[in-house]
Amino acid sequence: MPDDPHAQPTADVAKAELAAEGVTPAPEPYSAFAPLRQPIFRAVWIASLASNFGGLVQMVGAAWLMTSLSNSPDMVALVQASTTLPVMMFSLAAGALADNYDRRRILLTAQGFMLAVSILLAVFAWHGLLSPWLLLGFTFLIGCGNALNNPAWQSSVGDMVPRRDVPAAVTLNSVAFNIARSVGPAIGGAIVAAAGAVAAFVVNAFSYIGLLVVLARWQPPRVERVLPRETLLIAMGAGVRYVAMSPNIRSVILRAFAFGFGGIVALALLPLIARDLIKGGPLVYGVLLGAFGAGAVVGAFMSARLRRMLTTEALVRATFAAYATSAAVMGVSTTMWLTMPALAVAGACWVLTLSTFNATVQLSAPRWVVGRALSIYQMATFGGMAAGSWAWGYATLHLGAQQALLLSAFALLAGAGLGLRYVLPPLEALNLDPLSRWREPKVAVDIEPRSGPVIVTIEWLIREDDVVEFLKAMAERKRIRRRDGARHWTLLRDLTDPELWIERYDSPTWVEYVRQAQRVTQADAEISDRVRALHKGPNPPVVHRMIERETATLPRGLPAQHPHPPEPMGHGG
Repeated sequence: MPDDPHAQPTADVAKAELAAEGVTPAPEPYSAFAPLRQPIFRAVWIASLASNFGGLVQMVGAAWLMTSLSNSPDMVALVQASTTLPVMMFSLAAGALADNYDRRRILLTAQGFMLAVSILLAVFAWHGLLSPWLLLGFTFLIGCGNALNNPAWQSSVGDMVPRRDVPAAVTLNSVAFNIARSVGPAIGGAIVAAAGAVAAFVVNAFSYIGLLVVLARWQPPRVERVLPRETLLIAMGAGVRYVAMSPNIRSVILRAFAFGFGGIVALALLPLIARDLIKGGPLVYGVLLGAFGAGAVVGAFMSARLRRMLTTEALVRATFAAYATSAAVMGVSTTMWLTMPALAVAGACWVLTLSTFNATVQLSAPRWVVGRALSIYQMATFGGMAAGSWAWGYATLHLGAQQALLLSAFALLAGAGLGLRYVLPPLEALNLDPLSRWREPKVAVDIEPRSGPVIVTIEWLIREDDVVEFLKAMAERKRIRRRDGARHWTLLRDLTDPELWIERYDSPTWVEYVRQAQRVTQADAEISDRVRALHKGPNPPVVHRMIERETATLPRGLPAQHPHPPEPMGHGG
């Protein structure tokens, strides 16, 4: 098609013309809705909105059905715990699968499983076969599906949108859930009041279909794997090690557990708040849960402005404190008109806090481990929720709902106080793309991928005046090496040549050594460059790569093979 001579110049052309004239255009304002410009994210977001709606309708049905099956408050609270406990139990394995296998297929499997369980739940409820424990069993199975689904879904966000849009995408996912929460529970309460819990379970079953269709049509870009997949246990261990060696993620996990423990009180005890404190029925329960969801939607839309005004730590401390105040108000209120605003504030704090935690983890972990990092974060959050659901149910049984809500307020204030010791990092995107400086060396000894252990030594020449700075940099280098998979890292100083320092570590096999070396990111380059700048002399540090051998295993008459000659250090070690 020929160019239109009357067409206005595109934004890219206009920018190019300004650049040619030496004029730097002003940066375009960033839109919180930018991720919706990506067709796949938009389609999944809409389908998730419908699925979230069905899930919340089902939750209303299950929670209210439990009040008719059992008079025990802790059984009512266990409905919430039964859906969150599987995430704590199985999320790490699910994260390892998400990092090593096709995430789309994992999502399809999880959604299909939850659809089948929802159909069975509706059938059992229709025939009146549900007991309290059988109902908990079904909700537990749905929770297992969520445990498999969540890491793959959360880590897929980075496959659907540019890294710059990840925080906005995480917030939009919270918006989708809380839009459903703002209207779903109220409609769910009306459905339960009019047609019973069976109808709520049927609605949930139908809600999975749209998301299954969208995921089946999605064709994400295929990533070619050069190295073999990690086994499940090794992958899980690598995820735990990475998180344990990442101070930013550790801080998020601790704070997430504290928030889940205290914050779940509003959702876990809401059926009892509606029934006992306000003296209402299922419709009142749905309206109250809708108020929580409406507040969450408002909080999501406020998040971008609040993050510009406050640091991450200040924002999270404020949400902890505001949620504590809301819990206390719910504890003393006996009217909907006071409880609803308190729930709205709690909902806003809920989405602000959890979306901030989620985005911080995603931006603090490279793609190779992001599923496992998110799964451990979710384990902490849902573990706190499960523990909190039981604790506040137990407190309600022995002290009453009012006292349980007041106790949860104190727990949330204590969670805010954790920020004095475990400060959250700024919410900014680090460059966690692979550094790609390292090249696999040629070896003179025949080895296979499983050959090992592999011992690596690096010889550094450091002036006496630079020793203190060198030790500081090597402390950070040790953390990075161990985080990425190196074992038994040590730093040695030669007794006859004080300027000679030897860095030593090992890997269990050659393929694990290659994997560890390839995990170094662009953000890690600063430490590598700092250490290399302290090395004196015209030649780079010398690297020895050796394989450990037991002399008793050598075939008779075969001379021992020597390791290949030392070579200058390439980037990455």
